[in-house]
Amino acid sequence: MGTVFSFDVRGCSGLSRTREALTEAVDFLHHVDRVFSPYREDSEVSRLARGELNPEQCGPDVQEVTRLCEDVVRRTEGWFSPWYAGSGDGWDPTGLVKGWATERAARMLASAAPDTAVCVNGGGDIQLLGGPWRIGLADPLGPGALTAVVEVGADVPEAAVATSGPAERGCHILDPHTGEPPAHPLAAMTVVSSTLTVADAFATAAYAMGDAARSWLEEQPDAEGLATTATGATWQSTGFAHWTN
Repeated sequence: MGTVFSFDVRGCSGLSRTREALTEAVDFLHHVDRVFSPYREDSEVSRLARGELNPEQCGPDVQEVTRLCEDVVRRTEGWFSPWYAGSGDGWDPTGLVKGWATERAARMLASAAPDTAVCVNGGGDIQLLGGPWRIGLADPLGPGALTAVVEVGADVPEAAVATSGPAERGCHILDPHTGEPPAHPLAAMTVVSSTLTVADAFATAAYAMGDAARSWLEEQPDAEGLATTATGATWQSTGFAHWTN
């Protein structure tokens, strides 16, 4: 997927089974890359874009991701879009796939060793199962500094942290309504939820919304957010403080 994944498994009692599960999780992530990468000519996503396949001919993972994308488009009122530049021409679900795949890999590890705490980090987007964990949020305008630390207690069964913005990859998120970069871009948008599928897609949508995401996040029952503006100021949804105590 063009990024680095890391795995942290704590408290495992069955080391051999955990190693097997880790191999299975890594194999799954490579499978996801083969199926969904828009940079691979033989991926199902690329073949769909060229009209060589229709959705009904694709495998179950594509079917699942399609349904998830439809749900996120509805919940974000179109601010998340799996279509290039919002045009409906060229399906690219990668704004959701990395979070979904990272979450799935974490669950594969946890199911193999239910007494463990699992952290899978996919390019800075993190799924946590069990705890405790402390996740530092990098300051997008101050290399080496943090804007906040997310605290996940041992009593929290699952949590996910995702950040969108141009700090690492430059401007790569477009307003799906215009096909252009957001008119008033944030420096970073972090979303915390229970699942990384939601957190990752919502962070992308909220970044595209800009400051309008503040009121939208207040309406979401399963997500909280922290934004850093282009001037270095921050704002957060009401419930975000729960994650930083």
